[in-house]
Amino acid sequence: MLRIVIAIGTLIVSAGGALAQGDVVLGEQNFADRCAMCHSIGAEAPKNGPDLNNVIGRPAASLEGFKYSDAMVEAGQAGVVWDIETLTNFIAKPRSVVNGSNMAFTGYSDPNDVAAVIAYLATFSDAAGPIGPTD
Repeated sequence: MLRIVIAIGTLIVSAGGALAQGDVVLGEQNFADRCAMCHSIGAEAPKNGPDLNNVIGRPAASLEGFKYSDAMVEAGQAGVVWDIETLTNFIAKPRSVVNGSNMAFTGYSDPNDVAAVIAYLATFSDAAGPIGPTD
């Protein structure tokens, strides 16, 4: 897990603090390959999973009108917020953050894939702020 955070930090530093276009393009492809069958983003119609527009900075299980698993509701009640650090952990290994969610996705093992998906999500999130590891 620490290696993922370090890798994302390295990617950000090497990009001069800005997201490289290639990361967003890879993130869009990764999202299409493994996330888009359940999650909508942009102007897409809602799907089985919650919409991921403005996910960065959003508390877990807080999207109005979506029926979350009990585990995700408990995570939200416990104060889980989808910040960069939490998303990094979740995208790498979802059950390490919310064990018992309805998601079948098991995570990305490559830190570059994790960083790319977050970079892509950030293009749809008003509150993205700086993309990088948090203290």
